[in-house]
Amino acid sequence: MELRRYGNSDVMLPVLGFGAGLIGDGAMDENYAGYFLNQIVDRGVTFIDTARGYGLSEERVGRHLSWRRNDYILSTKVGYGIPGHQDWTYDCIIAGVHEALRRMRTDHIDIVHLHSCPLETLERGEVTDALERCVRDGKVRVAAYSGENEALQFAHASGRFGGLMSSVNIFDQRSISAVVTPAAKNGTGYIAKRPIGNAPWRFAQLPLGDYCEEYWKRMKAMQLDFGDAWLPTALRFTAYTAGITSCIVGTTNLEHLQRNIDSVRLGPLPDTLVNSLRTAFAAHDHHWTGQI
Repeated sequence: MELRRYGNSDVMLPVLGFGAGLIGDGAMDENYAGYFLNQIVDRGVTFIDTARGYGLSEERVGRHLSWRRNDYILSTKVGYGIPGHQDWTYDCIIAGVHEALRRMRTDHIDIVHLHSCPLETLERGEVTDALERCVRDGKVRVAAYSGENEALQFAHASGRFGGLMSSVNIFDQRSISAVVTPAAKNGTGYIAKRPIGNAPWRFAQLPLGDYCEEYWKRMKAMQLDFGDAWLPTALRFTAYTAGITSCIVGTTNLEHLQRNIDSVRLGPLPDTLVNSLRTAFAAHDHHWTGQI
């Protein structure tokens, strides 16, 4: 698995990471959760991204992977859900990092993101102050921000974050020119979430209420159809967009995981195809903002 430096930090990320949201489902068999998490790392996907809000995810990462902590890079997200603390306050961030350390049975977290923190909260600055304190205290290696649109642009412009995360895929390209490219020039690490756009090609008709409904509409507007090659096309587009350090995909299926690994190992798409996808998005972009 290709490794890339995360901005100006000494953190090295594989081009493909694992989004651990689905692993937090309480209905999942605990033994399978442990087996699956270890298989992820064994297969070279050595970057795990989780969050306070992902159910049992943090606890399972700690329970099943803490014994091999040096084998993977760990990211989580904070800002809310800490009993006794108001969401999006200085104390909530500090307590959230400490709780994540406890849950994941580690003495440090490589990357901690403010999780879709509202713009007006970012502007006040106290949550960023708190995250920077956690870096100074050695609890966190890189302070980062995960979000979209105006808040993402503010986070980048502030210069206070060593890394950023947003949705980047064939159907969600606006942040590439607006943030990804300038962030790379400034030495900021960048993680792409939703690199396959929640796979809207699975549906022949508009999937009302599904997570990918908006992306399905964009796919149809862009008049794209890659048939059986959708997965490798979409994943390679995002993984090899200049400025992207790593892209994270969630799954609980080992066959799907291996397909993702095999797809990124195919390398970059031809320049002509990338240019046509960028052109198709620009031509049909009717205020297509980043999807949170």
